[in-house]
Amino acid sequence: MARQVGLLKLVGTLGDISFYKSFYGFLARAKTGVDRQTILRDPRFRRTRENASEFGRAAKAGKLLRDAIRPVLKNAKDSMTVQRLTQKMVKVLQADPANKRGKRTVTQGELGLLKGFDFNINARLDNTLQISFQTVINPVSGIILLTLNSFRPITDIKVPTGTTHFKILFGAAALNFETIKFLFSHKDSGILSYDGNAVSIDTIFIKLSPNLSWPIFLVLGIEFYQEVNGAYYSLEDGAFNALGIIEVVGQ
Repeated sequence: MARQVGLLKLVGTLGDISFYKSFYGFLARAKTGVDRQTILRDPRFRRTRENASEFGRAAKAGKLLRDAIRPVLKNAKDSMTVQRLTQKMVKVLQADPANKRGKRTVTQGELGLLKGFDFNINARLDNTLQISFQTVINPVSGIILLTLNSFRPITDIKVPTGTTHFKILFGAAALNFETIKFLFSHKDSGILSYDGNAVSIDTIFIKLSPNLSWPIFLVLGIEFYQEVNGAYYSLEDGAFNALGIIEVVGQ
């Protein structure tokens, strides 16, 4: 892979060289001489097929998680969230101890590896929201609790310039990676003032279906606002909003 330099940036194919634009800028690479049918059938490409099959399952699992938490994810993600989450799902899948290479699954992998994943790499949750909390999950009843310890916003929250208010979000997603189905529920603290006064938030509780056997993912996030004449505006289009996976249970 080569980087294009100069004033003229190319996109397309010229001879055996493909030019394209990516997150990393304008790049160029030589076209492969192997056709699709050869890759699909030739024994020499068995490993390639195995990798492609597992990558596809990891990508599908990442999409299911993103679709499930979309109501809270839409305002707290970066330009590489999809790629980073897929890479993490590949690691989860590769930890599957039961199936052979090419047949490994996310469900039988190590879903706990997703704990601590930040959906917005520009605003890591543990750096942004420096507040201790506890969670309680009851799979039988489907009730999930979040308790935040008392905090002072001005000292315990890292905010972007111009912040006057913020909102804390909490959500739980139960995923079935085989049937590609999910359940999701979330609540928030309501909009709170960013100042030096101590804040105590009542325990936030959400409910999923009872007796769920699907893995459950808990996410915690924060959004920032600026008040202007009684209206609240999201700062920098959410560029500094944080959202992370704080717990994974039931795998």
